[in-house]
Amino acid sequence: MTSTRKTVDQLRSAVQDVLPSVRADLEALVRIPSVSADPARKADVERSAEVTADLFRAEGFDDVRILSSGGGAPAVVARRPGPEGAPTVLLYAHHDVQPVGRREDWDSEPFEPTERGDRLYGRGAADDKAGIAAHLAAIRAHGGTPPVGVTVFVEGEEEVGSPTLEAFLAEHKDLLAADVIVIADSTNWEIGVPALTTTLRGNVDVFVDLATLDHGVHSGMWGGLVPDAVMSMVRLLATLHDDEGNVAVEGLVSGPAADLEYPEQRIREESSILDGVELIGSGSAVERLWTKPSISIIGFDATRTADASNTLIPSVRAKVSLRLAPGDDATSAIDKLVAHLHDHAPWGAKVTVTKGRESGEPGVIDASGPAYDAARAAFKEAWDGTDPVDIGVGGSIPFIASFQKAFPAAAVLVTGVEDPDTRAHGANEGLHLAEFERVCLAETLLLNNL
Repeated sequence: MTSTRKTVDQLRSAVQDVLPSVRADLEALVRIPSVSADPARKADVERSAEVTADLFRAEGFDDVRILSSGGGAPAVVARRPGPEGAPTVLLYAHHDVQPVGRREDWDSEPFEPTERGDRLYGRGAADDKAGIAAHLAAIRAHGGTPPVGVTVFVEGEEEVGSPTLEAFLAEHKDLLAADVIVIADSTNWEIGVPALTTTLRGNVDVFVDLATLDHGVHSGMWGGLVPDAVMSMVRLLATLHDDEGNVAVEGLVSGPAADLEYPEQRIREESSILDGVELIGSGSAVERLWTKPSISIIGFDATRTADASNTLIPSVRAKVSLRLAPGDDATSAIDKLVAHLHDHAPWGAKVTVTKGRESGEPGVIDASGPAYDAARAAFKEAWDGTDPVDIGVGGSIPFIASFQKAFPAAAVLVTGVEDPDTRAHGANEGLHLAEFERVCLAETLLLNNL
């Protein structure tokens, strides 16, 4: 199944040869602010799809289409058949990106790729335009004619939860049918140690509106008797965790995780947690990150301190994000969260819970069989003899469950270009360039092995 040493050496050299052009194409993609969550960036998302399609047309793909379903964002599908009897490999990435957030948190312009040290910084430089670039590198390293059939699928709305993917798969299933699906949207264990992702948490979110007053009243006249909305919301949100920081919503699934050591010092460095701040929860670190639920308060609307007066605040709003463990169900989990919030309203506060847009199932992948053997051999070669580890991911890629449902006979390989300090979704997102080179080589070898 593995390549000969001569073939490996040839492919290593080929990857080296194509990396400069791949890097240039990646930087061009990063310069397009394809923020799918921002309606004002609709034209940029469309331009990103056009540029992506042109990249694969330039590689000799005759069947390249920009498609959408149900009013969704444009996706690129590029197909090239392989030799008779060869398997077909679907290469997935996405061309949309997260919003920038606060510009002042960035050390360089978010949409101007900038090399500093060992990284290339920019929004989408890793998540997930580097996934597109890795696919390009593998195809170019094979001279545009890889030894397998290749279908490239580059989605345009992953960062908003892939809301029309189910419709897209139903409408274009025949175009995307494959024996092996390679999803380049995850992470490696650490710099120098590759990984294959085998479990992912799901995610749901809700908006919590809480009111205690019809209108604001004088805090001196009524404070101490009438509860204000912020005080009440704080008490309500505090019920979501126990004193150790474990999620306290009843009925959510938890499970065991792989036997991998994640040292606390490494956690502290990679998470940027401040000195003296304690880690929360119980169980091993990887259980808390991969196979137990977590709840985060990711938004809060109330009176700004600059606008504060001596007034009891009548109403507030919070956005609550729940990551659910593999084996749980998104519909059941969100119902349990909503019930908990209603049941724990303090002092009779009026609580309204509205389900958000995010609703993704957790994923569990069977990492056995010939395709995984081929992947592990390719990764070991690309990382100079270091075996890949099977990991879980605390984040969510809900569409993996959709792929598994649509193509139950296909082997799904979840790989990625990221590392623990990539800072995807945050300021100063960066691609580790040496790891990216290994990723490109690994995918090139994988196509050869398959």
